[in-house]
Amino acid sequence: MLQVNFLRENKERVLEGLNKRNFSQLHLVEDAISADDERKKIQFDLDENLAQMNKISREIGLLMKEGKREEAEAAKAKTADYKADSQELQGKLKESESKLQNILYLLPNIPYHKVKAGVSADDNEIVYQSHDVEGLGEGNIPHWELAKKYNLIDFELGVKIAGAGFPVYFGKGARLQRALVQYFLDKNVDAGYLEVNPPHVVNEASGYGTGQLPDKEGQMYHIGIDDLYLIPTAEVPVTNLYRDVILDEKQLPVKNTAFSQCYRREAGSYGAHVRGLNRLHQFEKVEIVRIEKPENSYDALEEMVEHVKEILTDLELPFRILRLCGGDMGFTSAMTYDFEVWSAAQEKWLEVSSVSNFETFQANRLKCRYKGNEGKSQLVHTLNGSAMALPRIMAALLENNQTPEGIKIPKKIAEYARLEMIN
Repeated sequence: MLQVNFLRENKERVLEGLNKRNFSQLHLVEDAISADDERKKIQFDLDENLAQMNKISREIGLLMKEGKREEAEAAKAKTADYKADSQELQGKLKESESKLQNILYLLPNIPYHKVKAGVSADDNEIVYQSHDVEGLGEGNIPHWELAKKYNLIDFELGVKIAGAGFPVYFGKGARLQRALVQYFLDKNVDAGYLEVNPPHVVNEASGYGTGQLPDKEGQMYHIGIDDLYLIPTAEVPVTNLYRDVILDEKQLPVKNTAFSQCYRREAGSYGAHVRGLNRLHQFEKVEIVRIEKPENSYDALEEMVEHVKEILTDLELPFRILRLCGGDMGFTSAMTYDFEVWSAAQEKWLEVSSVSNFETFQANRLKCRYKGNEGKSQLVHTLNGSAMALPRIMAALLENNQTPEGIKIPKKIAEYARLEMIN
């Protein structure tokens, strides 16, 4: 969430950033400033009212000591009026604070200066590509057919149990999935990330803290009876570990990694592009989360990008890295890199990781600060990335490693899976 003082002091920059995103509701900037002016006026009136009450209360004490009971009683009647006014003003203040916050919730983050303007994924910048790519070779088949051929994943059985988008993994498919999770976690831990095993449900405050709420797209699963949400990513519970926390400067950077199941309604996703493992309601993912001093966060972002790049290199998959344009970035991000692997069967790139710097946007919602040597506290920068999301990684591994003898497992993963070939 943007701070209203930031909007006041950097209005031109804010409007320029929102234009980069093709954000149409530019009036919300002025609306937020006006709502804050209203809040300040009510706060001033309330403070003045309370000051008068305190002044009269002191006068009543003196009048009583001097035996001026009638004058003291008249003063008490005045305080009753001030008290009623104060209660009314407190109610108005609460309403004005809520109004301001609701406006601020609607404003997305401001893109970093390196982010280019753009409308859609077509405007993203390719900053790295590992291989030249080609289509599906003769006799090769897509991952959903490979999964059936080798009894790795059953999509129809998942439909019977839960519905479309909930596949069931069997045998070597389940084993390969588990090996990938363990490899990703170990790789992250070796890079200095502390492993965390968080809850897979969160409360409303946690959803607001990382920007998943308000859920404008209706993508989160809500457990109505308990007012809890199934997590769309481990970023949500892990980052919320630091909600309402003031860290010591010596604790930074914070580096966490977590494995979790992820749940997304994927409302409005239909058609051939969702076939197989392309888009699921439940999937496994390993996440990395960092909390940094503001001056270090973009170096940390580049370090995270190199880390994910190394993982994909180990997987021996054709991949590319894109820096997203303003129009394709997530609501909370200031800058995002996407990693995509090549799907030989579908002849298209599939996103498998997204690494982002949110600057103070989440920290302001979370009230997560750090205190330096001078004793002053300030907001941290938060970052997160997928390292990695499993479904499309699995799809690419199956499609890109099929041979006449079976599916050859990349060396690094074969060591974890104790499985060199699926046949």
